Amino acid sequence: MAGLKYEVLLTDGAEQDLESIYDYIAEFDCKANADHVLDHLLEVVESLTFLSERGAYPKELVALGIRDYRQTAFKPYRVIYRVMGQKVYIYVIADGRRDMQSLLARRLLGV
Repeated sequence: MAGLKYEVLLTDGAEQDLESIYDYIAEFDCKANADHVLDHLLEVVESLTFLSERGAYPKELVALGIRDYRQTAFKPYRVIYRVMGQKVYIYVIADGRRDMQSLLARRLLGV
């Protein structure tokens, strides 16, 4: 629906994901690149304020018959979220090269 504004909220897990990504890049690359990646990830998160329904369903969840979550990305990072009412909850922000099946099962399904 055009013009509809959503409140975007990061779960504790997503906040920890951002901190871990930033710390890793700052330590193994440089602070400037960590700042760059963090800025772009936060832009992706903020864009969900108006474009929350645009994301694709994560293939790892679709394979399990779950279509409650969506994803968007700042490659290689994936932002996994769920729209509930007027709110968008960010659950996972992770490097898509990781074992996403295990991460999503653990974080979203409690497996």
